[in-house]
Amino acid sequence: QVQLVESGGGLVQPGGSLRLSCVASGSISGIYRMGWHRQAPGKQRELVAYITNGGSSTYVDSVKGRFTISRDNAKNTVYLQMNSLKPEDTAVYYCNAKRLSSDFWGQGTQVIVSS
Repeated sequence: QVQLVESGGGLVQPGGSLRLSCVASGSISGIYRMGWHRQAPGKQRELVAYITNGGSSTYVDSVKGRFTISRDNAKNTVYLQMNSLKPEDTAVYYCNAKRLSSDFWGQGTQVIVSS
């Protein structure tokens, strides 16, 4: 099993920034991709960004140029730097890890963008 613990969510004004962190522990050997998804009220969960072991990253179009995903392998941590936040970025953000044929999820961290 892989345990994922997110942190860094909160309330921020439009145009502001937040950095989310996700620490992985447990059977982390074999994780080949980590990423962030989000789920807004009344909407389906969507992929925001992911990063592979090789360092390649992918973003959903709506966050390109504003969000940056990165990882610190020594700390088993993946980050999501979110800049120029918009009200439509309001959601619960979930960390995801893919290992072999399994998906692992964190408990989620709330991000609210509001004035």
